Amino acid sequence: MNISAVLLTGGESRRMRQDKATLLFRGKLLWQIQLDLLRTLEPVDVLVSARTDPPWRPLDVKFVSDESPSRGPLSGLTAALTRIRTGHLLVLAIDMPFMSERYLRAICDQIDSGHGVLPTIGDRAEPLAAIYPVSAHVDFVAALSGTEFSLQSVTKKLVASGKLRLLPVAKEEEELFRNLNDAADLD
Repeated sequence: MNISAVLLTGGESRRMRQDKATLLFRGKLLWQIQLDLLRTLEPVDVLVSARTDPPWRPLDVKFVSDESPSRGPLSGLTAALTRIRTGHLLVLAIDMPFMSERYLRAICDQIDSGHGVLPTIGDRAEPLAAIYPVSAHVDFVAALSGTEFSLQSVTKKLVASGKLRLLPVAKEEEELFRNLNDAADLD
């Protein structure tokens, strides 16, 4: 597959009260679950985006420091888009362990030159399991320079400019987008 992939791990995990990447989920650490999933897609590059280089990062995975100022996933996406060697970047959040290879392959099949794919549930975008074209980098840089740091706002602009195509998530696939935010979510 001629894409790059990034695992976003730079969150502060305030509600979880520990680094989500090192949480044990169904017998495996979250970072292992997510990197194994991304590797099954055989991307050109696999990146990990965080504020600092995580001690668990495998040597074959490139570290990308979040763009300053720290603005959550917006900073990680901006930095990753700078470093890719392909036309598209598949993004996956560390706290989405229900995502499947089948679904990610399906959205990869929807991309074409200059266009990414943005899954949506109802009227809400799912920007942390999406594919962005490298041309979106300028939009992310502009957002980081502005005052609106919401990925929902950035993705709306990318859709309006034609860089992202919306892909409604089927009801039976909504569970794939569930994320882990606090200890109760681990049960």
